[in-house]
Amino acid sequence: MKNKASFYLLAISFVSTIGGFLFGYDTAIISGCNSFLETQYSLTAGMLGWVVSSALLGTILGCIISGKVTDKYGRKKALILAALFLTISAFGSMLPPQFSGNLESSYWITSSVDSSFLTLIIVRIIGGIGVGITSVVAPIYISELTMPEKRGKMVSLYQLSITLGILLAFLVDWIVLNQAGENAGIISGEEVSIWDWLFVEELWRGMFGTEIPIAILFLILLLFVPESPRWQVVNGQEDKAFLTMLKLEGTAQAKIQIAEIKEASKEETQGLKELFKPYLRRPFLIGILLPMFAHLSGIAAIMYFAPNILNESIKSVESSFLGAVLVGLVNSIFTFVAIFNIERFGRRKLLLIGVTGAFISLAGVGVLFSIGSNLVIIPLLVYVACFAFSYGPIVWVIISEIFPTKIRGLAVSIGSFSLMVTGFFITLTNPVLVENIKPAGTFFLYAGLTLPAIWFIWKYVPETKGKTLEEIELSWKTPKKGLKK
Repeated sequence: MKNKASFYLLAISFVSTIGGFLFGYDTAIISGCNSFLETQYSLTAGMLGWVVSSALLGTILGCIISGKVTDKYGRKKALILAALFLTISAFGSMLPPQFSGNLESSYWITSSVDSSFLTLIIVRIIGGIGVGITSVVAPIYISELTMPEKRGKMVSLYQLSITLGILLAFLVDWIVLNQAGENAGIISGEEVSIWDWLFVEELWRGMFGTEIPIAILFLILLLFVPESPRWQVVNGQEDKAFLTMLKLEGTAQAKIQIAEIKEASKEETQGLKELFKPYLRRPFLIGILLPMFAHLSGIAAIMYFAPNILNESIKSVESSFLGAVLVGLVNSIFTFVAIFNIERFGRRKLLLIGVTGAFISLAGVGVLFSIGSNLVIIPLLVYVACFAFSYGPIVWVIISEIFPTKIRGLAVSIGSFSLMVTGFFITLTNPVLVENIKPAGTFFLYAGLTLPAIWFIWKYVPETKGKTLEEIELSWKTPKKGLKK
């Protein structure tokens, strides 16, 4: 029975994290498209930053609406809405109107360069909205289904899915580039097969198109997962909640959990006003600043522009793409380090170790760029490893467990909003920074922005491992019985 329940939880968590996989996949897949988009659309550094960061602008919008949607209509319906947006974006990113090639025998509608570019921006924003919703809802959904001794590990699956999406996308980019050969990105103007159009001449279309089957799979599988039992109890659906809890934890534990949820949800909340009550000031501060610090370290820019950054050092397009695959591999491997150790060492200790390592390695990248070394990839991989076992998964774990159930969706959406806004500006400005203060100056800046995070984590972030969500909520209300640092 216990094994069956564990498999059921794992299956549900897997489905909910496919949205994270698509987030990671889209983050990395465009890194392979950048140079080809730059050439075909004649993009300046600012315009390149805009087309790449447009998805993150969408995530900001997604975060804004996700809190209300998930708290009012449920976690499952919110995830289905996200999947619809992601599916639309996957098709749309592959098929902006054509404006070059053999337009007399085009495979798609044709228009001007400006119309095509605007279409690409719009569909990437739509996909970003889906990512923003799933970034809020998936960690909440998993945390509300999981027992405290497994919650950190299970919520970390969301970050693992992001890293695996990044790894696969880097690998797909490299494979597409290699199969295209010397003709990659060269538009002949002659009649070609649809395959050559998508995967040779305008291969960025094919790269984007590989997202389509994953998005459709996400949408279909979501139809078969249950609603969050905690949301159901709060919204008067106790019978349905008990049936889900029964499958996950057995009769005795299900009754205990239902009773705790009902007790914790007795007090009526006041929406956004609730977050400004004295007992929630500290978690609210953590929920905003911890995600912000994570992206101030530059991770979004590194993932979106990995081949571009590595090419500044290696001076080889093919080698830089292969280096990006290595970045994705290290990212995935060290996310497993977090998953297997988060309940053993706790959230706080892993954060402090990882963020300190991130500062040292980012400074190392800056030093090697400043002396013109081609070994930049070594400290860059160390930074990615440090981020992967600390900031990456633990931010999602902490912000999904420190708030009361009734306002968890709203609170986590604000935390995710903070993360996405920071990521948007970091990504938007990266090409301009690299052009004006050079790669060395850019990475010294990222290193400097990491230092305040070490102090903040040491001073304000408590340890939450082994506590039920209701115990964590109670700890804010009774400071003398609060959480230990």
